[in-house]
Amino acid sequence: MARNISLNFRVVEGRDLPAKDVSGNSDPYCIVKVDHEVVARTATVWRNLNPFWGEEYTLHLPLDFHHLAFYVLDEDTIGHDDIIGKISLSKETIASASPRGIDSWLNLSHVDPDEEVQGEIHLDVKLLAEAQGPRLRCHIIEARDLAPRDLSGTSDPFARIFWGSQSLETVTIKKTRFPHWDEVLELHGEEGPLRVEVWDWDMVGKNDFLGMVEFSPDVLLQCPPSGWFRLLPFASAEEDAGGKLGALRLKVRLAEERILPSVYYQPLIELLVESVLSPAQDDTVTPLAMLDEVSSGESRQDIATQLVKIFLGRGLAVPLLDYLNLQEVSRTTDPNTLFRSNSLASKSMEQFMKLVGTPYLHEVLKPCVNRIFEEKKYIELDPCKIELTRTRRISFKGTLSEEHVRENSLGLLTGYLGEILEAITASVDKCPPAMRVAFRQLHQRVEERFPETEHEDVKYVAISGFLFLRFFAPAILTPKLFDLRDHHADPQTSRSLLLLAKAVQSIGNLGQQLGRGKEQWMVPLHPFLLQSIARVKEFLDKLVDIDAEGALEAQPRLLFPPSAVIKEGYLHLRKAETGALVPRFAFKKRYFCLSSETFSYSKAPEWQVRTSIPVCRICAVERVDENAFQQPHMMQVITKNRDGQLDTLYIHCKVRILHLPSSSSPAITHLSTLETPPPPQITTPPLKGLYNIEKLMVVGHPQKTVFPGMLPSCHPGTFRGNRWTCCLQQDRTVQGCSRTHSAVTLGDWSDPLDPDAEAQMVYRQLLLGRDKLRKKYVEFSEEIKLEQEVTQVQSGQEGEISAVPEQQSPPTASAAVRLLAVIEDLEQAHKTFEQEEKEQVAKVSLHS
Repeated sequence: MARNISLNFRVVEGRDLPAKDVSGNSDPYCIVKVDHEVVARTATVWRNLNPFWGEEYTLHLPLDFHHLAFYVLDEDTIGHDDIIGKISLSKETIASASPRGIDSWLNLSHVDPDEEVQGEIHLDVKLLAEAQGPRLRCHIIEARDLAPRDLSGTSDPFARIFWGSQSLETVTIKKTRFPHWDEVLELHGEEGPLRVEVWDWDMVGKNDFLGMVEFSPDVLLQCPPSGWFRLLPFASAEEDAGGKLGALRLKVRLAEERILPSVYYQPLIELLVESVLSPAQDDTVTPLAMLDEVSSGESRQDIATQLVKIFLGRGLAVPLLDYLNLQEVSRTTDPNTLFRSNSLASKSMEQFMKLVGTPYLHEVLKPCVNRIFEEKKYIELDPCKIELTRTRRISFKGTLSEEHVRENSLGLLTGYLGEILEAITASVDKCPPAMRVAFRQLHQRVEERFPETEHEDVKYVAISGFLFLRFFAPAILTPKLFDLRDHHADPQTSRSLLLLAKAVQSIGNLGQQLGRGKEQWMVPLHPFLLQSIARVKEFLDKLVDIDAEGALEAQPRLLFPPSAVIKEGYLHLRKAETGALVPRFAFKKRYFCLSSETFSYSKAPEWQVRTSIPVCRICAVERVDENAFQQPHMMQVITKNRDGQLDTLYIHCKVRILHLPSSSSPAITHLSTLETPPPPQITTPPLKGLYNIEKLMVVGHPQKTVFPGMLPSCHPGTFRGNRWTCCLQQDRTVQGCSRTHSAVTLGDWSDPLDPDAEAQMVYRQLLLGRDKLRKKYVEFSEEIKLEQEVTQVQSGQEGEISAVPEQQSPPTASAAVRLLAVIEDLEQAHKTFEQEEKEQVAKVSLHS
């Protein structure tokens, strides 16, 4: 059994941000930290004080995290980026908003350097009773992961203790964030709280605060502190700036789940699978249909995601979609409203396309999207928005007239649309077979439901509504959110993408809405759109022309197929050789390839000689302090060779590579954003590469918090000049001074399937809808009794009405009863395991 904490957060948008550039604008982006560890970075939105990001992340966390912080910065080409403000949320604040979570505008507050503390301190405190009065003995052993306060990326820390009116200090250790003091400080004759502060010594100016920890007199007497303690800022009420620094709209939700052994979830999964596979009458209400009825609109997307993953892992994703689509089509009377709501069927189709079709989306759209970003053409059809001053980029003869601008824009739009349409209509063989079969079955269901001649186009619109309106068009509108680009588009390119997305939506609607809206300035584009409809229909006919049985046998069960290449590109590396100094700049350019099984590199992509590291031998993937090589954006991969010895590979991330895809669950910090150094106190390490490799390391152990072979600690520096640059220890084999961070990973569309975790989430949603289930059962039970009473009166019988056995009850009541029984069994299992955990903790505390 395991306990999982997942934090889902979405950085939606900002408003009224202050201008940091001389142009009167800012180039804002957000950095997200968990307990001062950077976990994500949004893209930069250029020249905008009201940016829209819309980036969503799912973060898998350790059980003991404390707070989540969002920093907004202005990216600068030269010098350090400017800090605009931050929002800090404690774990308690987020948990108190469950289950719906936080969804609101929050004002940014000022960033106080004294509050930006991090790290831990190792203490051993004893309070001794003596004849002349109490004596406090404080053994200050070491500290780790302190905040860097100096330009070199390090600090000069010393510790100071306060007890009553007395104080003492340790020596100052220069140029390290991992000081080892090993000093014993003693104070006599007073009582009161003990406060231990850590400071960075500065030769010029005042010292910088690094954090503190405080213990009350009761704690000193009853349970003297001994161990590692998290450093905290001085107590102060954090106040926002009253909107002067702007605000962020955030969505944050915390889910803490206890994952039971697989056997406990089998009845629930079998119940859901039975709904799909077992033949049923048209009016039969299955447990899966009941789940749809009792779920709220807000939770429907989450339920759809879990269901698709559960059935995808069993090779039954297409039958699931066919079942849901059949339910949706059967209850639809007006074909114009088919799949227009956020039903479980439509949400499941969306999630299925993202999970299975994201590589297909990239292959089809990425070349054209890249061209649009690179060419940066000015395109505008709306007369109210045409800016003639921008037309100088179009012609060297001066400013063009409005008519010329529209003609030029129309030509550019039709050119881009033609390229996009050609890429889509020629992609039949590239589309995943599972998607094609799902569309084939949807085509068949709709054709059977609406066979009339006047509804001939409905079967096409049903498919294009998903493929064009919910897949291709959103990706064109916001390529960053579908990982087609590393950055959001600038305002001019964003407008071009909006016009293209509108046109693709019109094509997906088969021109049914043309001329009905307010945007009459799109009329010049209508002839091209109408001419494209026949090509789209032909494409859809070819798309659904597939052998369903053969394709279903080959549908994916894993999102990480064996030996699948996740990402590849050039990086600079250096091996740490035993007994030799690691030069600062001796890094070689190599072509890396990360797959689900190996991490390999060679001189060039076509090079036959490659160094290959099995993922199972990777023990840690961590960032390296900047002062180790006097270079930013360093990471290290620690592996275990066949002799059991540890080898370290240092990697310098200089170029725009190792960027993995993300979707509804997230994008991670992009290495492409690391070319400009951020402020010293807010660094953005090469997280994408770190999380990608760490994720692969835990694929085979999804329910373990400590993975076989994983190092608990490492050195975030290098061994140079007979000592470690991080902790200054002279023993090369000494234990690492910093904890590894393998417990924190970001989820994305390519995460390995975990049916137990998905089933737990479905159970959680059923638990929230249990009252609705009971209500439905009571309603149908009363209807049964009423029917029996009427039957008895008509037949002249007397006596008490007997309960109807479950097997004779109507389908709705039976489905509710079976779901309620599964919920009760799982709830009891959770209580049993929770009680066992409490008893085990009590035994451990008793022995200690």
